[in-house]
Amino acid sequence: MAQLLSQFRYFDWRSVIDIVAVAAVLYQFLMLIKGTRAVQLIKGLVVLIIVSYLSERLRLTTISWLLSRVWQMLFVALPIVFQPELRRALEQLGRGKFFTRHPSTLGNEVLDKVIEEMVRCTQVLSKNRIGALVVIERETGVQDFVETGIKIDGVVSSEFLVNIFIPNTPLHDGAVIIRGDRVAAAGCFLPLSENPDIQKELGTRHRAALGLSEVSDAIIVVVSEETGAISVAIEGGLTRFLDEKSLKDLLERELRFEKIVSTLSFWRGAK
Repeated sequence: MAQLLSQFRYFDWRSVIDIVAVAAVLYQFLMLIKGTRAVQLIKGLVVLIIVSYLSERLRLTTISWLLSRVWQMLFVALPIVFQPELRRALEQLGRGKFFTRHPSTLGNEVLDKVIEEMVRCTQVLSKNRIGALVVIERETGVQDFVETGIKIDGVVSSEFLVNIFIPNTPLHDGAVIIRGDRVAAAGCFLPLSENPDIQKELGTRHRAALGLSEVSDAIIVVVSEETGAISVAIEGGLTRFLDEKSLKDLLERELRFEKIVSTLSFWRGAK
């Protein structure tokens, strides 16, 4: 106890500034990677750290040897894996935008509004057979794909979304990405699915929706230009031929469940 108290003799205003600065940088870094797939990679690294610690404590020689080789490989691979996030951090630091405020979780009223506008938009597009591709970001960020389009930061509304997808307009041929209650970007490029079992009649929009759903937990809504059919891609699966009610029910179920999970995770972490 005396040894611990003796350490506080060196604690002065410089130590306070040091702690606050490190905490602020770590917070901004966590908020930065929150908008990307790097979050899942961080979780994987945490699991590896825990397993490595347990294997050392339990003297599991073979597992420890294998993990030591894995860590050697990761020291080379990590800068490559996190290259997009590192580049974004340096760019934001250079523009003076590294220390910015971050959006909070949507309230029930705002979430209801987003769902309502999405359903209204898809009904108009479906009736007029206007092709569309709309991504709703969830826990796994899709900032990498936001960067491929034109940043907008506009309020989600059915009229706004319909205007974006009107044929022969500048942004109609890409994906719209919704983050919270804002349209983050339009004209974005998504990765095409390489699943050989995809039905042949599905076009590029459906393949792009499935491709993004395979690498993230985003909800991707597709309106077919040929038939006007509405489909939703989630976690590598595609639900087709949705009507107004079934689409609304699906969005409410998925988005409200995700909100509940996020809230529970927050309170667990706070304990």
